[in-house]
Amino acid sequence: MTTTRAKRIKSIDMLRGLVMVIMALDHVRDYFHYDAFFYDPSDLSQTSVGIFWTRFITHFCAPVFVFLAGTSAFFVGQRRSKKELFVWLLKRGIWLVIAEVTIIKFAWMFKLDFSTVVLQVIWVLGIAMIFLAGFIHLPKKLNISLALLFVVGHNLFDSYSPSGAVSSGIWTFLHVFNVVPMGNITILSGYPMIPWIFVMLLGYHFGEFYRPSYAPEKRKKSLIWLGLGMLVAFVLIRATNLYGDAIKWEVQDTASFTVLSFFNLTKYPPSLLFLLVTLGLPMIFLAFAENWRGKLTEWLVVIGRVPMFFYIIHIYVIHFFALLAAMATGFQASDMVIDLWINFQPELQGYGFSLWVVYLIWVVLILALFPICKWYDSYKTRNRQYWWLSYL
Repeated sequence: MTTTRAKRIKSIDMLRGLVMVIMALDHVRDYFHYDAFFYDPSDLSQTSVGIFWTRFITHFCAPVFVFLAGTSAFFVGQRRSKKELFVWLLKRGIWLVIAEVTIIKFAWMFKLDFSTVVLQVIWVLGIAMIFLAGFIHLPKKLNISLALLFVVGHNLFDSYSPSGAVSSGIWTFLHVFNVVPMGNITILSGYPMIPWIFVMLLGYHFGEFYRPSYAPEKRKKSLIWLGLGMLVAFVLIRATNLYGDAIKWEVQDTASFTVLSFFNLTKYPPSLLFLLVTLGLPMIFLAFAENWRGKLTEWLVVIGRVPMFFYIIHIYVIHFFALLAAMATGFQASDMVIDLWINFQPELQGYGFSLWVVYLIWVVLILALFPICKWYDSYKTRNRQYWWLSYL
């Protein structure tokens, strides 16, 4: 198994870098695509094949990001005591929650007030790490059993809706994508905690595959069978239309849209079927990526080594240039000061560009950000004495 400096695992950094790059495509689409302000790309009554798949491929980002954060915690735990790992997870989790509602919120909205709070993937990463700090003290078999129980079984509660205001609010943070008014504050619960905290827990124990005692060939076979098993399970369960996702697939007017319906899955919160696909394929990727070489793979590894840094700066860059694009096409700069979420902004209807322009902007963005990420990766490696660098 080939590793980078500090014994990092290249295949995992490569996968993390790949999903970060794909994630940027989704965010460029949010801020630059004309249609994004009129309909959801998964709305089969309005979408196109190109728009649907552009959105679908970005679905892999959050599950892989959360899952591999758990795996990274496992690696940290191999170098530290359980007490030290507990403190590391707790501090990291609190930092991520604070970052979500401050510097990341400002990047998305270009305003920093607390009349609105949007809880997204960085929030749930932080919450999941805080929970993981407790889970590491439990037996491995119990952890895996709990994780599988919640990942597989949480869709049983898709139709559950508590009656009381307090219980309904709590349930929203646990399992419902919703806008929650709390006095003078509006909270968008974009990433409810279940099942994300258990996805991270599975990722933590996934690190067992990368122990030095685990033979590379055995690991490759294990990952291939694990990935294939998840994909087969997806197809079989999805075909029945009985369980695993609140959205049922239906035969459409054309074969291509019937395929879209089959893959039209729930991300908020992630359904069982959603997770089977978005974690199944990455398992197969990891099985083969250990021996990959080349300039492109090295680029992905660099980005994968500095994911938080990339995440923060790419939002600022996208939003800033979207503001300039809006002004250049007749809109006001204030239209890009977002109230809740970019696509909910009625003033921006009529702004935006074709899908091919979105892809072009995305490519230019990645080419521009790579040298910055490479510089920061080198700086971080040369200056390990600065503790704060570990938080970016």
